[in-house]
Amino acid sequence: MAAPRSTMKFWKPGSEAPGVSEERELPTETAASAVVHNPHAALSVEKQRQKLPVFKHRNNILYLVESYQTVVIVGETGCGKSTQIPQYLLEAGWAAEGKVIGVTQPRRVAATSVANRVAEERGAHLGHEVGYSIRFDDCSDPHATRIKFLTDGMLAREMMADPLLQAYSVLMLDEAHERTLHTDIAIGLLKKIQRKRRDLRVIVASATLDAKKFQNFFNLNESGDPNKDTCGIVSVEGRTFPVDIFYTLSPVPDYVKATVETVLKIHETEDDGDVLAFLTGQEEVETVVCMLQEQARTLSRHGLKKHLRVLPMYAGLPYSEQMRVFERVPPTVRKVVVATNIAETSITINGIVFVIDCAFVKLRAYDSRTAIDSLVVTPISKASASQRAGRAGRIRAGKCFRLYTEEDFEKLPESTVPEMQRCDLAPVVLHLKALGVDNVLRFNFLSPPPAQSLVQALELLYALGGLDQYGRLSEPVGVHMAEFPLSPMFAKMLLESGNFGCSKEIVTIAAMMQIQNVFVALPNQKKAAAREHRKFSVAEGDHLTMLNVYEAFEKHQKSSRWCQEHFLNYRGLVRAASIREQLRRMLNKFRVPRNSSEGDPDVILRCIVSGFFANAARLHHSGSYRTLRDDRELHIHPNSVLYGEKPPKWVVFNEVLQTSKYFMRDVTAVESAWLVELAPHFYKQAKHGSLASKRSKIL
Repeated sequence: MAAPRSTMKFWKPGSEAPGVSEERELPTETAASAVVHNPHAALSVEKQRQKLPVFKHRNNILYLVESYQTVVIVGETGCGKSTQIPQYLLEAGWAAEGKVIGVTQPRRVAATSVANRVAEERGAHLGHEVGYSIRFDDCSDPHATRIKFLTDGMLAREMMADPLLQAYSVLMLDEAHERTLHTDIAIGLLKKIQRKRRDLRVIVASATLDAKKFQNFFNLNESGDPNKDTCGIVSVEGRTFPVDIFYTLSPVPDYVKATVETVLKIHETEDDGDVLAFLTGQEEVETVVCMLQEQARTLSRHGLKKHLRVLPMYAGLPYSEQMRVFERVPPTVRKVVVATNIAETSITINGIVFVIDCAFVKLRAYDSRTAIDSLVVTPISKASASQRAGRAGRIRAGKCFRLYTEEDFEKLPESTVPEMQRCDLAPVVLHLKALGVDNVLRFNFLSPPPAQSLVQALELLYALGGLDQYGRLSEPVGVHMAEFPLSPMFAKMLLESGNFGCSKEIVTIAAMMQIQNVFVALPNQKKAAAREHRKFSVAEGDHLTMLNVYEAFEKHQKSSRWCQEHFLNYRGLVRAASIREQLRRMLNKFRVPRNSSEGDPDVILRCIVSGFFANAARLHHSGSYRTLRDDRELHIHPNSVLYGEKPPKWVVFNEVLQTSKYFMRDVTAVESAWLVELAPHFYKQAKHGSLASKRSKIL
């Protein structure tokens, strides 16, 4: 199979006008191709640190942190803010007397990789002086760790045990422009904490940030005297290396194929340097990886000096597979990383010189009218485009190829809609209630969410038993639900499992549902993998299928070889075992009886319904499903074991994925009688408006 001939033409704004310089399909003479080796490679760690643009701002940053309660830092991607500022604070004594410098990251892989980099720079063992804490994985020492990287979700959870965050002297909210759900919760809570703790310093950092908005939010000065402001701004100009931006001359009809063509053209025409290509989701990533691997085999037969090593990177990929993208490759190999927006911020992949930006991203979106939380492909923002381009200038001068025109770039929104305004707020409300925020409608959100979404969240929590009729956290169910690092539905299912007599099975199912891609299917072995996977399938659906997989995994002594033979994700199952143990300890803490269903599937299914009754759907005569909440049309996801089988009349599901249709994921067949029995307040009373009548009391 011959490599596809690229018909795309790029141009660099500011160069010759399109039509004059468009003879070249890809630009080849820029600073990036002139610089082959990283000039910092031979320098000592200390010299490399001093070469970073942020270094010359060191004293200014430390002065502002000393002078203001909050400092907003706007620094270009690659200037060194994520790795260097925590070290500056440590060297300046902010971790004295056992205090900790906390640094939040929006993603798990960013928290672990940046922590590893800082530990290397300090010559420290990861988990000692420098550590990290992510969901279900704590690599830190409560006595020795002075710089702690953690996801913003973990910081929000730490506030439950330590409301004033007394362990911390400084908290740095890195990549704050992403405005994740937990980032916004942390921002609102930190403002409240600062009123009580004048000694706590907060740093808000990002390459693309509305600095004035954050300054106005955190400024506690109400006198009008600028000398009494409590929030300052500093801009860190310059990136380590320049990045040249190139746009297509005309719109691209298929960005997946265009990505493949651009990678191959870079490989044929450009000098040394690895490639990072951004796509929207796992399916697209795997498609491009397969296409490039096929082309790589063809090119190797044609005798090209360099070989392609194509690696995927997305959130559902096992941790060990994610870490492969950070490995160095020999000079005879060009690494191509095909990633989702997980690689957009805070991580530095060694060797990346070329970036390909498809202009789209998959975001979670919640429709308060239908109460459906779905994943939607949407155009990125200018802020995200800037972040993506910045990945090319970390180790030397780079190039970013945008698979869209400059005119289309100008039409992009300035920033991404905050997650707070486009997601299910039930976990947020539960968390805030647990922290003592009774009136969530009056909570000081940086970007207030829609009132209808808050009402939906309150109604769901009331139906789950997490809130009483006055909107207060119920005892003990609501309090215990808030302590689980899971969604309220999973928490309720776990807490009810002892009453149904199946806690052993339910804790396994809950753990397995936190792992993506348990089933592995290599491109050239899909039929064999499908045969093996069918051995675990059961007619009841995906939840019990996952239970079967885990129990078989345990029965075979958690063997990696057995997983390989059955095309199962060994690392994922090992992680599920770790999560299961942590959840089991939590159930013991809450004195949930430890028991087993003894092979009775109905007991397990009824327990699942007790948590997921709000996500119920019935089979319609058209062949699709309709939600019971609002009669929304849904379909079973092709990855479900129920897909293609005789469709059950009633199902519950974990989530909805929107592509060409609305697809239910993690689907299980249930009985309609169980829904009425286990959720009378949700279906019977909601039908007659009883929940609506409670709103005045709940609010």
